[in-house]
Amino acid sequence: MTTPSASHSPSRHAVVTGMGFCLPGLDRPVLTGDDLWQVAATGRTCLRQQGVYYGSVGLPPTMFTDLVPWVPDHFARHFTDAHRYGLIAMAQACADAGLDPAAGDLVEAAVLAGRGGVDTTIERYLAVLRADPATATPHDAMNLFIGGELGVTLSDLALVQSAVARSTGPCHTVSCGCASSAVQIGHAQSMIERGEADVAVVTGVDVFNIDLIRRTQSLLNAVRDADEHPDGLPALTPAFDRLMRPYDRRADCVNYGEGAATVILESREHAAARGAAPYGRVVAQATTRDGLAHPLTSDDSGAGLVAAVRRCLARHCDIREVGYVHGGSDGDALVTAFEANAVRELYGDAVGGLLMTSQEACFGHNGAPAGALGVALTLLMLRHGQACPTANCEQPDPAIPFDPVPGTAARPLRTAYALSLNYQVGGVKSAILLSQPDLR
Repeated sequence: MTTPSASHSPSRHAVVTGMGFCLPGLDRPVLTGDDLWQVAATGRTCLRQQGVYYGSVGLPPTMFTDLVPWVPDHFARHFTDAHRYGLIAMAQACADAGLDPAAGDLVEAAVLAGRGGVDTTIERYLAVLRADPATATPHDAMNLFIGGELGVTLSDLALVQSAVARSTGPCHTVSCGCASSAVQIGHAQSMIERGEADVAVVTGVDVFNIDLIRRTQSLLNAVRDADEHPDGLPALTPAFDRLMRPYDRRADCVNYGEGAATVILESREHAAARGAAPYGRVVAQATTRDGLAHPLTSDDSGAGLVAAVRRCLARHCDIREVGYVHGGSDGDALVTAFEANAVRELYGDAVGGLLMTSQEACFGHNGAPAGALGVALTLLMLRHGQACPTANCEQPDPAIPFDPVPGTAARPLRTAYALSLNYQVGGVKSAILLSQPDLR
């Protein structure tokens, strides 16, 4: 391990003190950091559900009430799965951090949410739109009204989380696709470093309608089967009959998943004052875009990702001190291409020794949770001193220049700094620089 370089440091550091989840599991949902580690450290996949490759949370009927008992039933019965998953992840993260929302521990906290999909929003929207005021009973009308107010906007989760926390602090939602919660982590870090908040709750949540994805796939298949088809057809589309395999030579599809991930960020001083033990520090976050006119593609050169990484590293460390990269590849050939080109540019001749892995195939490509989940996974790897394998990667693509840690065994990892990467369709690139908790 190299010695960390001297760097400019703000007077306040943002550290992660809690993490919680509501993700697909093998026999029950993944809720805690320990649950997450048991899946990721052995490269397991939780995707197969009833013969279909999709990451389904499968929330047991009473689990929400058991895990989030302080939400009144007259509100809870109107919640969508996005609300339920996000509140469970928040409750688990708070318990992990030693914070009690019911006791007022989050009254001044920032509550930030990331949302990419609109499936649950549309369901509530259509329910109100299709209702007949002339025949609806007063009870039904009130239920539709409350359900619509809670669920028809992308601020659905943040609205409910901030109410549960009784928060008087900043509260907003970012919709930036699969980079949504990553961007929010950057916002939280900035708020803490500027002294605008001492605690920030960052959650990413998405729920995808399987029928919609299947219908989309059928439409694209029809285009492919035609003698002539327009330009712009994606190289890879969602698939359910085979597994996604990031960084594998056989990668030919993307599976989807659902769920939520929450991380608690605090100022180092606030965490120390209450005796909390940080997982690590969020050093910097940067977002760039490729600058392309096409809204559904990315520049495969990786230039935008290189720019985001260099902004993160500036004044903090040298790329040679970053011994692990958590990739955002979901098996899409374009994503793998720009990641490979980016790390070649960044690491030069040393790229062959870089450990760079992806756990997308553990739970499916779940959208907005990916940023918070990537931070949690990376910090767990730093804590355990192990790089988790790339799930479902058995035969590494010879075109990739880094070590994707194929198979099902973790590798020893000793590094001061690590990167976590996320992307949005349209060329958006997010990079988050993370460090061991004791680095100043």
